[in-house]
Amino acid sequence: MDRTVINKYKNEKDKLLISKVIDKIRFCETKNKIQTTDFLDEMQQKLLENFLKSQKISNYFYTGGFEEAERKILIIYPEKLEDIIANINLNEYINSIRIELPNEMRGEYTHKNYLGGIMKLGISREKIGDILVDDNGADILVMPEMLKFLITGIPSLTRFSKSKIEQIELQNLRKIEIKTQNLKITVASMRLDNIVSELAKSSRGKANELLAQERVLLNHETIQKSSKEVKENDIITIRGKGRFIIKSILGNSRKGRLFVETEKII
Repeated sequence: MDRTVINKYKNEKDKLLISKVIDKIRFCETKNKIQTTDFLDEMQQKLLENFLKSQKISNYFYTGGFEEAERKILIIYPEKLEDIIANINLNEYINSIRIELPNEMRGEYTHKNYLGGIMKLGISREKIGDILVDDNGADILVMPEMLKFLITGIPSLTRFSKSKIEQIELQNLRKIEIKTQNLKITVASMRLDNIVSELAKSSRGKANELLAQERVLLNHETIQKSSKEVKENDIITIRGKGRFIIKSILGNSRKGRLFVETEKII
């Protein structure tokens, strides 16, 4: 694979990610061994998906350890394993740690508390996948090389010193119901800046600032063009404000504005 393809990417972080994946593809092809990335956010997954398709690479898949995962690793495999890859044991590539809170602390912690604690241990974010939280505790998806360090390190955190910490198999992950909130907004048009303004409860000017600061993602891609048209079923992420799904356009008001039904993931 020609590495000059990296030059088409302007963002240095994108270049580095593409470069690492090219190296993994080459290693996979020459050594006939499965290669994986660290956990990728949805924007990185989209970037790599477009890159792999452009290079006509097909022997790969994404997984986060469970079907609804947001943060996923990329698994690249040799073509000769095509027939057996469907039965791959994902526990070899993603591990999970369960934190079970003592009775007196149940219901106290949110996703932010668990992630913040792990970050205090000096773990980089790309080594951590989704964190599944309920009142009883959390299941944390991690890269295998981080497993022992975290199992011994998490109890050293004051907030988790009385908790039970153990490794679990991916098939035993706790089931978390995704909660959503229905929101209806009214916009002059389906331009992205109009939609962002309403969802972020801000002015059009502030919405355009969010776009310019690359804090808005449309279907997991950073978009800066304010006039970009938004459609039904599009997913809009506004960093610091949340994630929204455009469910349907309900109709027009007497003044010609559009009634739009959206859903916020909470």
